[in-house]
Amino acid sequence: MNNNQPCHGPGYASPQDAMQADREKLLYTIALYSGTGIEAPDYLATVDVDPHSSTYSQVIHRLPMPYIGDELHHFGWNACSSCYGDESKARRFLVIPAMRSSRVYIIDTQEERAPKIHKVIESAEIIAKTNLSAPHTVHCLADGQVMISMLGDGEGNGPGGFLLLDANFDVAGHWERKAETMRFNYDFWYQPRHNVMVSSEWGAPNTFFSGFNLDDVAAGKYGKQIHFWDWTTHQIVQTVDLGEAGMIPLEARFHHNPESTHGFVGAALSSNIWHWHKSDGHWAVDKVVDIPSADVEGWPIPVPSLITDILLSMDDRFLYLSNWLHGNIQQYDIRDPANPKLTGEVWWGGLLQKGNAVKGRQSAAGPQMLQLSLDGKRLYVTDSLLSTWDNQFYADLKQKGSTLLQIDCDIEKGGLQINQRFLVDFSQEPKGPSRAHEMRYPGGDCTSDIWI
Repeated sequence: MNNNQPCHGPGYASPQDAMQADREKLLYTIALYSGTGIEAPDYLATVDVDPHSSTYSQVIHRLPMPYIGDELHHFGWNACSSCYGDESKARRFLVIPAMRSSRVYIIDTQEERAPKIHKVIESAEIIAKTNLSAPHTVHCLADGQVMISMLGDGEGNGPGGFLLLDANFDVAGHWERKAETMRFNYDFWYQPRHNVMVSSEWGAPNTFFSGFNLDDVAAGKYGKQIHFWDWTTHQIVQTVDLGEAGMIPLEARFHHNPESTHGFVGAALSSNIWHWHKSDGHWAVDKVVDIPSADVEGWPIPVPSLITDILLSMDDRFLYLSNWLHGNIQQYDIRDPANPKLTGEVWWGGLLQKGNAVKGRQSAAGPQMLQLSLDGKRLYVTDSLLSTWDNQFYADLKQKGSTLLQIDCDIEKGGLQINQRFLVDFSQEPKGPSRAHEMRYPGGDCTSDIWI
């Protein structure tokens, strides 16, 4: 919920207003036991991020799910700034999909420090009504519905589609009407003033759930396309194939400015960033950042950085990315979107092992999910990707558990510095080490709020 705008519905009137909101004091993060060998359910962890609190940098509440083996992953809100001005709506419910079991959990955060389960949507109902599985990205829509990208059909094959939940969190059906050129699905972001949605591609659940196999890339089992949809007709109007230079495009981010046509997508396997904008009635897409592979002892090929998350600051000035295999987080000045400039970098875990410990801990994996404060000054980082991929690339993570790191961001000149006072150590959880993934704040954040 957002307590800063109590009379105007959820969210903020503009990205500039969001930047003036109160500092975040709580953070929600997914914490997983799926794939660790610990027979316990995944849970939602509430973390105290108020530096004036006696429980700063600690997990203060844990909400376990009722089942084991869900693989909670990404999640989002029932309402955001797309609903601003509608006093009948509130940013109260978290929508938490379970990617492996295909359940969807609705979490009531009315008591912000101790959320409760409100509803469980079982996978059997979703598959029976839509033939979709493996839910991923969650975005609220201005009409009160919630939209979730689904990565597979009922049997785990591509291309998947987009699931709609109504305002009561009942299954309402598919969003898409025609999707002939979509081979796979992953992330999406919409920009209504330009009547457009962008979606990206990972692979079919039957491919990636078992782990990463380079032969699957050669066999065409991973994505390399991004799709531009007509937001009104729910049909693809342009597909851009990034080719071998843009393999596995994952996180897609439009500018927060709703008037802008600029946006970015990170191609994970190719380890580069692509910029899009509308030019002469068509969407132009160009590569603007390339991160070279690195030689690592014991690896038969140079290791890609593997860009697994990107996000933009609310003022659209900075882009942040995480290189999960190399172990670094980077900040780019994108005031000229076609020419990003590297302005900050820190190291945390990774195969290159260039980072230092915080509070005696170092990441047992590499930096993965990112979340930025609304004012752009604090970047939070977790290190788990997907259970089978974690076990494959960072086998120690299941015994050592995740870390949650906070990085201070210089928003005037650019620059990054790790906050030595803050570290959440998930090795010490009551049921044993767990792995942390995506993060959200009660007041909204840089990867869920969209303006219409």
